[in-house]
Amino acid sequence: MQIVTGAFGFSGKYIARQLLSDGADVLTLTNSTNRENEFGDKIKISPFHFDDIEKLTEVLRDAEVLYNTYWVRFNHTSFQHKTAVENTLKLFEAAKKAGVKRIVHTSITNPGEHSRLEYFRGKAVLERELMDSGMSFAIFRPAVLFGDEDILINNMAWMIRKFPFFGVFGDGKYRLQPIYVEDFAKLMILAGKIRENILMDTVGPETFTYKELIQNISKIILGKERFIFSVSDDLGYMISKIIGWFTGDKMVTREEIKGLKADLLYTDSEPVGTTKLTDWLRAHKDSIGKKYANEMKRRTNREISYLK
Repeated sequence: MQIVTGAFGFSGKYIARQLLSDGADVLTLTNSTNRENEFGDKIKISPFHFDDIEKLTEVLRDAEVLYNTYWVRFNHTSFQHKTAVENTLKLFEAAKKAGVKRIVHTSITNPGEHSRLEYFRGKAVLERELMDSGMSFAIFRPAVLFGDEDILINNMAWMIRKFPFFGVFGDGKYRLQPIYVEDFAKLMILAGKIRENILMDTVGPETFTYKELIQNISKIILGKERFIFSVSDDLGYMISKIIGWFTGDKMVTREEIKGLKADLLYTDSEPVGTTKLTDWLRAHKDSIGKKYANEMKRRTNREISYLK
């Protein structure tokens, strides 16, 4: 049995899809047991049972590999980074009790237990706990994932389509290394087939400054560049809040702005993904950014597909 967290979400879906293609028996742990999905009865479904460690242990009993993508992007009244860390530790504990052979875990580039950013601090705590657990592990550190259901790249394209200008925080020279979600899923599955412990940055073949990323998206989907101007962090955040009021979403957080400007989505590691974002954008230029990808809608409506 192969277990994937969040197979009806973004990266988890690509992992589950590839596992099924390989003929594996797949179960997903999810908070969205009734979400519309492509798998039907091809995979088994279970709630996370974070409130009952024994029940969670039984669900995980003797699974071969646990592919973990569970996390939350920002703090909200109904979900918190702190809770995500606590729940993931419960997942690790239950997996060890259940005899799971290996955990393949999704982290983030440049985590740090002393980081002033809770997202990166929580990811670092989980890395340490998994490495100290005595279990066989692979930990992958992606920067930004892109694909049909992604939020960041899609919503940048949406804004480029909607407005004749685009504001960047500060000078826009901080860097990103997007990796295609299917490339990421394939790496996760390859890591599940071995038992050697792995800790790896997981970035794509192209590096962009934030400003260059906007320029590339604009040229590819519109055939021209949008006017780009610099804004202060405070002004940019307020603009995002105004747009968020109209979309009913949180477009960006203050912590995400700080993480971007601290270059935390960049590493000097060799790329492991092969799909170029620019090539993918050209293939999807007629659809990317046509519809806003609403994070809050996905989290509050647990029945609709991620593509709706």
